Amino acid sequence: MTDTSYDVAIIGGGHNGLTCAAYLARAGLKVVVLEAHDVVGGAAVTESFAPGFRNSVASYTVSLLNPKVISDLELARHGLRIVERPAANFWPIDGERSLLMPYGLANRQKAIAQFSARDAERLPAYDAALERAADLLRDLVLRTPPNVGGGIAEIVRGARLARRLRGLNVEGWRLVTDLFTKSAADFLDQWFESDIVKAAFAFDGIVGAYASPHTPGTAYVLLHHCFGEVNGKPGVWGHAVGGMGAISEAMASSARAAGAQIRTKARVAKLRMAGGWVAGVVLESGEEIRARAVASGIGPKLLFRSIVPQDAVAPELRERFLHIKTGSGTFRMNVALLELPDFTTRPGTNKQPHHGAGIIIGPTIDYLDRAYLDARREGWSREPVVEMLIPSTLDDSLAPPSQHVASLFVQHVAPQLPTPRTWANGHEKEGFADLVIETVTKHAPNFKASVIARQVLSPLDLETRFGLIDGDIFHGQLSLDQLFSARPVLGHADYRLPVPGLYLCGSGAHPGGGVTGAPGHNAAREIIRDLKSKWRWK
Repeated sequence: MTDTSYDVAIIGGGHNGLTCAAYLARAGLKVVVLEAHDVVGGAAVTESFAPGFRNSVASYTVSLLNPKVISDLELARHGLRIVERPAANFWPIDGERSLLMPYGLANRQKAIAQFSARDAERLPAYDAALERAADLLRDLVLRTPPNVGGGIAEIVRGARLARRLRGLNVEGWRLVTDLFTKSAADFLDQWFESDIVKAAFAFDGIVGAYASPHTPGTAYVLLHHCFGEVNGKPGVWGHAVGGMGAISEAMASSARAAGAQIRTKARVAKLRMAGGWVAGVVLESGEEIRARAVASGIGPKLLFRSIVPQDAVAPELRERFLHIKTGSGTFRMNVALLELPDFTTRPGTNKQPHHGAGIIIGPTIDYLDRAYLDARREGWSREPVVEMLIPSTLDDSLAPPSQHVASLFVQHVAPQLPTPRTWANGHEKEGFADLVIETVTKHAPNFKASVIARQVLSPLDLETRFGLIDGDIFHGQLSLDQLFSARPVLGHADYRLPVPGLYLCGSGAHPGGGVTGAPGHNAAREIIRDLKSKWRWK
């Protein structure tokens, strides 16, 4: 007979749930991961979408995966290999101009100088400023935020943070204030004059934000996408060989090696309660699993909507969780290609550095702004913002010889279309997918004809398949009122939820979304503190 009693049961086998499980098991705790689908990974999975063609389904690129997590969990030993893009990003602008952003300061200055000599001169100071801010953020990523009104433990946490911030000079404080309050457009106006150069940097400020580059707070989103590294190289982007599912598989292997159990096709229906405390979970099959604590890798909004009993928390607090702002405004596609795109500004279907970069269609600040305004009015933009990666240029396991796969990640797509339209209508989804392909084809005339198969995921598909409410890739928007001590809500930023014994280990917790492993790492630390201490709850 199987023993169904554990120290910790984890709801969801996404990458953060697996990270949390690995750390808990390494600490000697008995852990089970309960994944509803037949494979682990959540949104970080790789699958075949056409004969001979495989790709990452939802999450799609590597940069934010925390180096401590990679090292601690020995992910390389468990099969993970990350290769670097040959260049960062490529922007087709019009029929004559484009911007290829290489690595290395001197090379980037040379690229930018095509559009503004002044901007090229300003780049070193901009890089230095952003790196100072990124250093602060990297330090905060693996810290537990202080809880507002949380007593002596939180006062201590706040004091530690204060000591870290005390080292900032006036200029440092100005920078931090700008990044946490200003729009990406306003922030970049302080540094650059070329609209094309500003747009190149502003793109990171609108990814997953469903906001105009003029929206206050998008400067922080820009920073959030800039603090990553690949293979020890800050600012470099990479590809996991085998797709993003390879990250999840390596994490699962690490967790199992440490002693964690992982069960698939084990959908959690509700929490098991005893005396007001979490005592495990009940599966949809009716099976009860006993546990001293439960950690949730799914979004907090979905958790409180579907799994936490109605009477487990006060109605007002429950409403706060149910009204977490969600909706990243994103649309996801994978396409199978007969050949590489032949861009007007960089002709040829032979593999070139720009084919291995992030290919971004969003050439000006005005273009990014119009796309958002269109989406607010019409549900999507007439000129979508598209980021395309062609990972088969780096990983020939994903496509047949001489053929390729491309991922297309589209911004500014309304989570709900204006009534009576709906994403449940296949004509809406496929119609917009057609527009996305036409948008790329304007810059690479052979693109549409080269597409032989496609996989299309609307915001509704992302919610239905991966539990991402409103298609939100971050489990909750990275807005100023949902960051750090306010993530997921004020008073519960320390990974402990208002149901005793229930923890949050997914992207809805600090530091937020992206394939980082940081929320899983941080939540595991707090769970270990509680279960290994005299008092289980604090």
